[in-house]
Amino acid sequence: MTNINELTSGLLSELRRGTIVIGVLSQLSEPQYGYSLVSLMEEKGIDVDPGTLYPLLRRLEKQGLLESRWDTNESRPRKYYLLSPLGKKVYAELYREWHKLVASMNVALTDLGGGE
Repeated sequence: MTNINELTSGLLSELRRGTIVIGVLSQLSEPQYGYSLVSLMEEKGIDVDPGTLYPLLRRLEKQGLLESRWDTNESRPRKYYLLSPLGKKVYAELYREWHKLVASMNVALTDLGGGE
């Protein structure tokens, strides 16, 4: 028999993985570099592993949702990411859909009586 904690942990990982894109996009209206984005998201209660974040940033940039620029003025060069015009439009649509989904899930979860 599967341990309930292991099962729940795996399912929570899947749930978080499905929300990471909108979470990242929501934080890039101002330029952020990778580590600052990890810290910012942690402050908001969203744990993101850097090993997950950096490939995601590269993928979103390749899709045209993010723009990036290098800042070499510091002792350590940093790549800053920012929503592109397309990224702003995509984020706005995801934001609308997110709120519809949350409303639907709240109804569904209420109907189920909290899963007890």
